[in-house]
Amino acid sequence: MKILNIDQIRSLDKSTIEHEPIAPLNLMERAALTFVDWFVDRFTNKTLTKVFCGLGNNGGDGLAIARLLLEREYPIEVYVVRYAPRESDDFIHNHRRLKLVIENIHYIELSTDIPAIRHNEVIIDAILGSGLSRPAEGIVKDAIDAINRAPATIVSVDIASGLYADQPNASNDVIIEPDYTITFQLPKLAFVLPKNGRYVGDWHIVDIRLHKRYIDLAPTPYYFTQPREARLLLRKRDRFSNKGSFGHALLLAGSYGKIGAAVLAARACLRSGVGLLTVQVPQCGYTILQTVVPEAMCRPDKNQNVLTEALPLLFDESTAPADYSAVGIGPGIGQAPETLAMLKGLLPTLKKPIVVDADALNLLSENRELLKLLPPNSILTPHPKEFERLTKKWANDYQKLDLLREFAKKYRVVVVLKGAYSAVATPDGDIHFNSTGNPGLSTGGTGDVLTGILTSLLAQGYDPVEVAVLGVFAHGLAGDQVAKQRGPIGMTASDIIDALRWE
Repeated sequence: MKILNIDQIRSLDKSTIEHEPIAPLNLMERAALTFVDWFVDRFTNKTLTKVFCGLGNNGGDGLAIARLLLEREYPIEVYVVRYAPRESDDFIHNHRRLKLVIENIHYIELSTDIPAIRHNEVIIDAILGSGLSRPAEGIVKDAIDAINRAPATIVSVDIASGLYADQPNASNDVIIEPDYTITFQLPKLAFVLPKNGRYVGDWHIVDIRLHKRYIDLAPTPYYFTQPREARLLLRKRDRFSNKGSFGHALLLAGSYGKIGAAVLAARACLRSGVGLLTVQVPQCGYTILQTVVPEAMCRPDKNQNVLTEALPLLFDESTAPADYSAVGIGPGIGQAPETLAMLKGLLPTLKKPIVVDADALNLLSENRELLKLLPPNSILTPHPKEFERLTKKWANDYQKLDLLREFAKKYRVVVVLKGAYSAVATPDGDIHFNSTGNPGLSTGGTGDVLTGILTSLLAQGYDPVEVAVLGVFAHGLAGDQVAKQRGPIGMTASDIIDALRWE
């Protein structure tokens, strides 16, 4: 699913009006109907709903929503925030229609006009829409402050009032803090960025049948991966396939005290369908790995506590990296000088994309000249702090996205920036945001599991961008399954492995 900018969304509305064709007011009515269908599935008509409207088209949506809810016998109070001398044409039309079915529409011009809001009420926020170009001020600011202080449930129409859709807000901007945002047709870029979490809440997309061809042709670097798109990437297995059909992966992982990282990555790699797996660990991890992951072959390093062997591995013709379908490196390896030397020796010999995580990323950030030695289309999986060490500190989430795109393009790599809505940046400058996952994944070892998944898919011959998009989706989906069964608190990385499903 594409994420379009505000100018494109305006053009999409216009294209729908021209090509369907449909009158603008009827399109607004369609949007209001889809919102109301979502709303009545979740809120009963036993609770008072207060609808706060602005004077533009978002306010027009709110007026239409209020009328449709009244028709379904919901108790409704409507408040119009008068922040300007003029209203939009669509607002005026919906205002007239609403006046036919409700006796009183309340107008807020002064802060004393703002009603009291009780804990058992529902607020529908339709004050300001996605076309906002300046911060909320005056009576709008007062109304937003009052709504945010209220103990009621807040539902925003399309976007929270005061939130910019695709540019950063100032730190002192006043913005509605909704429990839910119901957006039309496509997500806004603001919805997937960490700093905006409190201004988005639990967001849902409703389909208002905007012009599909315009969406298909609209250029954008931003995408949102949904279940159908992820499943289309998954390959069906041939009945007559064998273990040689699905690649041989090599994981370089673990150090003294961190062999668990190697175990987690190995188990996830196997659970993700690789045909054969070899894990290189320090000697201290040999017995552990052979015992806990009997399905994997184990190659002990000559060193007892850290990984040091790269060159001997290269000269052993039976197990040279060229014979592996994919290599993953980083989980639990530490940052010992001997391990850095191994990495320096290994990178120039690799011709295929690899997966780089954890301490391997930290070694790269401290020795940035090694970044140029990464094979094209390699997959890097930093969390935000690791990515900051690879690049520089950013002023806001939008600058972070710029840095992410620039880094992926400069080094011709795929970067998975982990977190809520993990962002997969491609060498072509696109970013795919992930739709799965929950806070339960914020626990030690889940990154090692992701490395195992990605290495497995890469070994099976998936394109590196497909590897990252599909792997991140499956990782998050497994986390969602665990959270559904036992809740996100107390989730462990092993739970994620056990919940992985490939169907």
